[in-house]
Amino acid sequence: MNSSEFRRRGKEMVDYVANYMEGIESRQVYPDVEPGYLRPLIPATAPQEPDTFEDIINDIEKIIMPGVTHWHSPYFFAYFPTASSYPAMLADMLCGAIGCIGFSWAASPACTELETVMMDWLGKMLELPETFLAGNGGQGGGVIQGSASEATLVALLAARTKVTRRLQAASPELTPAAIMEKLVAYASDQAHSSVERAGLIGGVKLKAIPSDGNYAMCASALKEAVQRDKAAGLIPFFVVATLGTTSCCSFDNLLEVGPLCNKEDMWLHIDAAYAGSAFICPEFRPLLNGVEFADSFNFNPHKWLLVNFDCSAMWVKKRTDLTGAFKMDPVYLKHSHQDSGLITDYRHWQLPLGRRFRSLKMWFVFRMYGVKGLQAYIRKHVQLSHEFESLVRQDPRFEICAQVVLGLVCFRLKGSNKLNEALLQRINSAKKIHLVPCHLRDKFVLRFAICSRTVESAHVQRAWEHIRELAAAVLSAERE
Repeated sequence: MNSSEFRRRGKEMVDYVANYMEGIESRQVYPDVEPGYLRPLIPATAPQEPDTFEDIINDIEKIIMPGVTHWHSPYFFAYFPTASSYPAMLADMLCGAIGCIGFSWAASPACTELETVMMDWLGKMLELPETFLAGNGGQGGGVIQGSASEATLVALLAARTKVTRRLQAASPELTPAAIMEKLVAYASDQAHSSVERAGLIGGVKLKAIPSDGNYAMCASALKEAVQRDKAAGLIPFFVVATLGTTSCCSFDNLLEVGPLCNKEDMWLHIDAAYAGSAFICPEFRPLLNGVEFADSFNFNPHKWLLVNFDCSAMWVKKRTDLTGAFKMDPVYLKHSHQDSGLITDYRHWQLPLGRRFRSLKMWFVFRMYGVKGLQAYIRKHVQLSHEFESLVRQDPRFEICAQVVLGLVCFRLKGSNKLNEALLQRINSAKKIHLVPCHLRDKFVLRFAICSRTVESAHVQRAWEHIRELAAAVLSAERE
């Protein structure tokens, strides 16, 4: 494909994407296909001779789209949002064209420097403490990770290295292995499964702290666990506090957990993967109070801030905590400016070496929406979730199962788990809307998350009517 054909096909693809987005509401939100549907539809081997672009485009509708779950449909209410916007798509095109691998400043100076500035922009939008910003020669700073799961793992590994070196400095006879077997980390029993996975990869014990009546980590329970483990000769070193849990969007109390972590010299990492976007709104910023006690903080603009996947924003108070854990400098990666103190080499801040020019998406989105436009977008989703909550509360057959703070409503039919499992099965089998469940204590609960950039009140109203009709059928079947 030469430049001339690329111009023509590129315009056709933009038209296809725009038509897809404009017509997504008419597509069935969840596919009808069965596992293995795709293999019989395509050849067993790659073509020896080139296929035409027309054939490829035609096969998108015949082969790919039948198996797509349309996350950006206004009838998709599952999981949490995944961000999508035209400015971010355009920036991703440019990122692909530039095609740099920004592992160091020298590998592409603009890639590194724009990321540093964009993370400061975003940090200021969140009113993060100055210590988390790079600024001009600050000790902290931000980095774009691929996901919140990566950010948690990076924080845990950095904390592990930091505590190991500290203990070895105090007691040189201690080996890393001897320290490792005593390390223990903590998170709420409501924390995301990726936190447990980080413990497995990091080779450390992870203990679940019981949550309170609001599904938040109980600081008194954390304190008891830490004291008990210290008495048993273990070394508490790492705590994950969740702001906006996956199950019900509950919030751990940083103002209680934070001082305890600081007192016990435990690294505090904040996982606000979904909820963090809302903190750009002054009315939701108090949910982040206590961030000043944290060593690292992370949320995903690729969930709710219109920046397409992947873009997970992570800040640290002391960049040397990361670089001290991950720094490797083979001669082929060294460059003349790396010791100037004026630049960042992001390969020392992450697990992979390579990295894309992801900050372009942030730059495009922040400039084309403005802070006020992004705030309006968040507020609209929150308003729609409260609208759905109100509809549920008006129907005596249903109950709300957790406080509605942002864009998630947890609800269920009053009755057995079996009844609610049957309702969810009918909802997802009908494929008019898409939901996923969670467990809150012993209750099977339905989650209704406001997700699509294009969702409106009418979609929420139609979704609720659909749920009510299916609920009536489920209740009728139970009575028979």
